[in-house]
Amino acid sequence: MNKIIRTVLIIVVLGLIVTAWDGFFILPEGRQAVVTQFGAPVGQPVVKAGLHFKAPFIQDVQYFDKRLLIWDGDPNQIPTKDKTFVYVDVSARWRISNALTFLQAVNNESRAQGVLDDIIGSTVRDLVNKHDLVEIIRSSDWNPKDHLGQDGKAGPKIIMGRDGMEKRIRDIVSKATPKYGIDVVDVMFKRVNYIESVRKKVYERMISERKRIAANKRSLGEGQKAEILGRVGRELKTITSAATETAEEIKGKADAAAVTIYAAAYNRDPEFYAFSKTLQSYEQTMGKNTSLVISSDSPFFKYMQDMKITK
Repeated sequence: MNKIIRTVLIIVVLGLIVTAWDGFFILPEGRQAVVTQFGAPVGQPVVKAGLHFKAPFIQDVQYFDKRLLIWDGDPNQIPTKDKTFVYVDVSARWRISNALTFLQAVNNESRAQGVLDDIIGSTVRDLVNKHDLVEIIRSSDWNPKDHLGQDGKAGPKIIMGRDGMEKRIRDIVSKATPKYGIDVVDVMFKRVNYIESVRKKVYERMISERKRIAANKRSLGEGQKAEILGRVGRELKTITSAATETAEEIKGKADAAAVTIYAAAYNRDPEFYAFSKTLQSYEQTMGKNTSLVISSDSPFFKYMQDMKITK
């Protein structure tokens, strides 16, 4: 009897050990799990974090992420409605909405990325084909009147815009992904660029436009330069004229003062004044080789009569 009880206890202990070893699993935060038995799913997905029970050895657990995941497609060359070839680089955020459906449909995230490549890529290509380039690069709140061109005309009116196209792509994709257990949260245009041949033409057009603007600026600058130089010339002439007038006025006053002084000196001693002016005349008239022919009664000879002239 004791041997039977001992055997039963050993079996129970071993069963408890086995159960403790492989009968429980811990689900971390941000993860969800599907319990499978011989590869087939059993029950509903486990989404609550914590300790959970499963049948030891015969059941296994497959874990999946509950957080947002990133899908990043390869840039594709796509023609727009207005026949412009562009490279479109699109990204999306998605999550596993139903782990059981996800496991049965795609099994893992790598295959899910391939499914999203097909769904999102085809949807993006279809919508880009149906819209002009301006709809992809401008947002829906773009007001053409606030951004007039060089000719003063407003640009084309935006009907859907980039944000509207992103929302439309997301709505279309969201209808196709639930059967894979996938929920697409949003879709975004990361980059839109011209292809190489178009890009060169755009650069050439931009360079030509900038040269035209530069020429206009230079022409405007030359006109302003001529206007400034003309104004400076007029101001210079005005200043010079005023300075000349002032100088002549000062000279006239000085001459008048000199005349007054000379007159006062002449009136005080006319003989000395006449003598002084005559000497000045001699100094200015005669040099070392000067010869004079004058009469003896000339006023200029008056003060030379008593002078001894030597050679």
